[in-house]
Amino acid sequence: MAKNLVIHMTQKGNFNNTFRFLKAMKERSWLRNLDKYGQIGVEALKAATPKNSGLTANSWKYEIADNGKSLYINWYNTNVVKGYFNVALMLQLGHGTKQGYWVKGVDYINPALAPVFDKIGADVWEEVKNS
Repeated sequence: MAKNLVIHMTQKGNFNNTFRFLKAMKERSWLRNLDKYGQIGVEALKAATPKNSGLTANSWKYEIADNGKSLYINWYNTNVVKGYFNVALMLQLGHGTKQGYWVKGVDYINPALAPVFDKIGADVWEEVKNS
């Protein structure tokens, strides 16, 4: 005949760390560093932008957008010629010339921002672990 198995459990401590973590998530306090990452991205883009006059490299900006569910860092370049020719994007994607030639783009934006994204991910993970 099988004997009944009895399991005893004990618990000690409290949920203070869990409550502190949830409060930080609710208050979004861990997002206070987004300006820091925005500026890091601007510096990375500035350093990576092909330079002729330096105007495009010095025209990188960022903004933090919040749609209520998600936050975004938007990097953009203000060097726009004739109201429509965004020089930074044309350097990235390529463009045609008046003479009918195609100038091939150079992928400099993605490699410049990849380490920034890695840093954001690593820093957020550390913040979550330490909350």
